[in-house]
Amino acid sequence: MEPIELLVGLAILAGLVGILLPVLPGTLLVLAAVLVWTVEDGSRTAWLVFAVAALVLVAGQIVKYLLPGRGLKADGVPNRTLLLGAVLGIVGFFVIPVVGLLIGFVGGVYLAELQRVGRSRAWPSTRSAMKAAGVSVLIELAAALLATWIWLAGAFMV
Repeated sequence: MEPIELLVGLAILAGLVGILLPVLPGTLLVLAAVLVWTVEDGSRTAWLVFAVAALVLVAGQIVKYLLPGRGLKADGVPNRTLLLGAVLGIVGFFVIPVVGLLIGFVGGVYLAELQRVGRSRAWPSTRSAMKAAGVSVLIELAAALLATWIWLAGAFMV
């Protein structure tokens, strides 16, 4: 294994961690790392590996938004509730590093639903939003792991 492959592997690992702990733009970091390896290698196989990995990552991003969104729509959680959760999640991230994102998101969704549907129905809507967020992270992680395996296979082929 060459030094560039070791550095690319570490960048991919950082991207995978960034998906689980949203401090870094994980998927973008994985894609950029594979691109660096591709440019450095320059072979036709490397470019094919990059194209397939990029396709997997883009598909993962699309599915990440479509699949959980349908579940939320079916549960009757409106977009403005998610928007408030996202805004308070971002605020929470800066107030309480790392865990503040989760606390702010859950608190924002709960407050929005408390105002919209009342106390008895606010928590089920919040649980639904938390489940959708978890599914979204798992989809993104699965796509990034698949892209990582594609890169590993390509790195050993070249």
